[in-house]
Amino acid sequence: MTVSSQAARLAPTADPLSSVQALIEGLASVGYIASQRIATSLYMAVNLQKPILVEGTAGVGKTELALSTANLLGLPLIRMQCYEGLDESKALYEWKYGKQLLYTQILKDRMGESLADAKTMDDAMDRLHGMGDLFFSEPFLEPRPLMQALRQNDGCVLLIDEIDKSDEAFEAFLLEVLSAYQVSVPELGVIKAKTPPLVFLTSNNVRDLGDALKRRCLHLHIPLPDASLEERIVASRVPGIEAALTKQLVSFVQSLRTIDLRKAPSISETVDWARALILLNAESLEPEMVRDTLNVILKFEQDIAAVEPQIGELMRKPANAG
Repeated sequence: MTVSSQAARLAPTADPLSSVQALIEGLASVGYIASQRIATSLYMAVNLQKPILVEGTAGVGKTELALSTANLLGLPLIRMQCYEGLDESKALYEWKYGKQLLYTQILKDRMGESLADAKTMDDAMDRLHGMGDLFFSEPFLEPRPLMQALRQNDGCVLLIDEIDKSDEAFEAFLLEVLSAYQVSVPELGVIKAKTPPLVFLTSNNVRDLGDALKRRCLHLHIPLPDASLEERIVASRVPGIEAALTKQLVSFVQSLRTIDLRKAPSISETVDWARALILLNAESLEPEMVRDTLNVILKFEQDIAAVEPQIGELMRKPANAG
């Protein structure tokens, strides 16, 4: 979700980290409407230099919280998307094997000259070992997101997105990074951050995370918002939308969430729907318009089929029902 120009024009506080309230106002200035609980958790994470594990259903604003924090604090954002099979070589570093091979070919003659006067096999192996060390040094290193984050002298926001999609082995590998802000590289030794990154881990609860990882993090669960908060979010993300239309569409979405659906609409779907209604020049929510645009907020045909007969009833249902 993009930050609206209207929200971007809001003046941030001089120091968004001076208090929880200042952080709420600062996040609002970059288009993120944070609850007191969200802002308090983020305030503690920043000042205690603790990673923050953000859980909740897809689309409630977990990733957006990290993006907005980086924007607010003026820090670079380094993002690592997790998936099954993710390993150290993709997350931390790998060697530039093509470059190593090229240099080996170029230096082959020099290597032959260096070994020509070796008196014994052990002597030759010692010389080869010294040459090999050169190929596992900084010029041949390809840093990946974790190492990039640790090497940011002025700090950064490190987003480890959807950690629950990774394997338990990778989760265990992260523990050193999350507890000491350092990693151990066999060829180079320990690499420790000069300025610890602000680490966000997000989870959609695909699987349970280990206790060791949870102990190293502050925990924040972001629920689906109530009607009042969702109206504020829509207003901040969709410039020019009328308050009456905002109230109507949020009320309808809130009513949808009381139905047993395969996937209930999240905040991101609400915002997308608001933008679609503005695109279609809607001034108010009408049954026909709802029917034509249900595919924006419902992602499965069986959900659309279940909701269509209930559109009129749902439009009359109060937002705080259920």
